[in-house]
Amino acid sequence: MKKATNSKNRGKINKIFPIMQEHLGKSMNMARIKLMALLLEALVKAQTVNLVRLANAMPTAVDKESNMRRLQRFLACYMLDFDLIARMIFSLLPVKQGLVLTMDRTNWKYGKTDINVLLLGVTYKNVAFPLLFSLLPKRGNSSTAERIEIIERFIRLFGKDCIDCLVADREFVGQQWTGYLNGKGIRYYLRIRQNFWLQKPNSGKQIKAFWLFNDLKLGEQKFLHKLYLLKGEYVYLAGAKLKNSDGVPELQILICYSRPQEAVDTYKLRWQIETLNRCLKTAGFNLEDTHLTHLERIERLLAVVCIAVVWAYLVGDHRDQCVKPIRILKNGRRAMSVVRYGLMEIESVLQRPRYKDKSNIFNFLSCT
Repeated sequence: MKKATNSKNRGKINKIFPIMQEHLGKSMNMARIKLMALLLEALVKAQTVNLVRLANAMPTAVDKESNMRRLQRFLACYMLDFDLIARMIFSLLPVKQGLVLTMDRTNWKYGKTDINVLLLGVTYKNVAFPLLFSLLPKRGNSSTAERIEIIERFIRLFGKDCIDCLVADREFVGQQWTGYLNGKGIRYYLRIRQNFWLQKPNSGKQIKAFWLFNDLKLGEQKFLHKLYLLKGEYVYLAGAKLKNSDGVPELQILICYSRPQEAVDTYKLRWQIETLNRCLKTAGFNLEDTHLTHLERIERLLAVVCIAVVWAYLVGDHRDQCVKPIRILKNGRRAMSVVRYGLMEIESVLQRPRYKDKSNIFNFLSCT
């Protein structure tokens, strides 16, 4: 009886490998694809990037030490094609046009090493799909060149026509950056600091940004029809007075390439990348648990984690919509995140041989 149970469980596990081969088979050899499939399964079961726990969760016949050596060799030596991973994640996106891109930076520290990640995601139903990322060899804000590089990479892989707009927080401003987006004709909604100086093009008069919106009451918003100059670049402006995450009212001032009337509502989508960051960290895969400090190794691990996040979200969203809705608490919030909900289902399918898969979890990892 035990032998039959194990065989049934292996049948579920072996469904991941051909799907990964479908995505990666043209550019990766079979051994690497198999290892990535094993690592992906270990991630969704262990829900951490700690290598010891991942090695223990890999469904192989060898001992944990052998799994650990395989993981270490993969992270240290293999030249993973990150464009291939991005194309795989893009293929899993339910929507391929009219995309709202969101850019953010997440960072943590291990010992004396600063780990700093620039992320570009695609917003979709309360979460951002992690499409492209770059490990920055420094602490602090990203540079204009680093932001341009990641946008150019997106355009090279998927084209500009699929982009509706870009949303980003106050870190992502600057004359060269705004000039680049204007020159490319990429719509954007970028938050600026209240004390930024603006210039009226006709008169040359200087005015601080908050002077244009300090008449707003809590919950109100407005947009301006006229163009202003911000550090030499023409922009439209919009603003709202809203409560911040601490419940304190504050002005939210946005610069736009066009359609300022849509600025405040569109900018709200930026928070979906904050949800992604929580899924990568405490609410999903505990990315800060890694003891890796070499940026190239962290990049390879993060690439597989990104696939796992997307898979878990798609499974969780399907279960929430079609199988059993996530319980809503008295405060109106979900009892758990969609990613966590999906992880629980995937883990049940992989860990419990007799569990009936009601969500067809493997279908959500396939592009067919």
